[in-house]
Amino acid sequence: MLIPIGYFIVIASVFGGYLMVGGHLGALYQPAELVMIGGAAVGAFVASNSGKAIKATFRTFSKLKRTAKYNKLMYMELMALQYKLLAKARRDGMLGIERDIDDPQNSAIFADYPKLLADPMVMAFLTDYLRLMVSGNMDPFEIDALMEHEIETFQHEAEVPAHALQTVGDGLPAFGIVAAVMGVVHALGSADQGAAEMGILIAHALVGTFLGILLAYGFVNPLAARINLQIAEAVKMLHCIRVTLMASLNGYAPQLAVEFGRKALYTAERPTFSELEDHVRNSKSSVGGS
Repeated sequence: MLIPIGYFIVIASVFGGYLMVGGHLGALYQPAELVMIGGAAVGAFVASNSGKAIKATFRTFSKLKRTAKYNKLMYMELMALQYKLLAKARRDGMLGIERDIDDPQNSAIFADYPKLLADPMVMAFLTDYLRLMVSGNMDPFEIDALMEHEIETFQHEAEVPAHALQTVGDGLPAFGIVAAVMGVVHALGSADQGAAEMGILIAHALVGTFLGILLAYGFVNPLAARINLQIAEAVKMLHCIRVTLMASLNGYAPQLAVEFGRKALYTAERPTFSELEDHVRNSKSSVGGS
């Protein structure tokens, strides 16, 4: 919802200000300029990316509509889930959670967290490393290094669409200049039609520069920035899991392990110590009653 609101503010501010000084919107309607700028941008996008990157970029558009997937509540749910799993493992041994992580869909522990259960990225990362912990054959430092490599790989792949859009956005002002130059060439070629007609043609040509800059900094580059923000949220989710599991592997009790995870969060989404303690206490009661 924030993207349409932002776009509306951009359009209202730019065109509203133009009308306030007595401008006419009809003069800005130049389909040929849009064809040149848009076509050049699409062509550059196709030429500079692989088929995999192009498909990934289009898939990303469907995720832009969400505004707060990984919020404070989601992080607290994650830490409560990890607490339950680690508490059960501490009580029954690591093999006690083997069934839960092998079949999360039918696990009573995971069933209490449907939002996390519906997130394939979080579920795959959490269960994969819990399986490695269950196996007991890996050094904690090796598991930590492996988690770092996987997070880095995920981030690199997720940033491909953002980089592709950023490249297009950075090129749009130049394509606008190209369209403007083509318009000026056309205007100079029509010099025999008089100064008034030539002035109109030059004004139309300058619309290309305007459109290129507006599309770049008002529409395309903000999308790239939005994708990068969502990636940062997802990466922080994975780091929260990593820090919590590493604390557990190093011998800390489940309640202290989730406190390590809390400290890894951004301050905007980080629950207070009391909030997390209350949330974990509820989870502890649930574990005790199960």
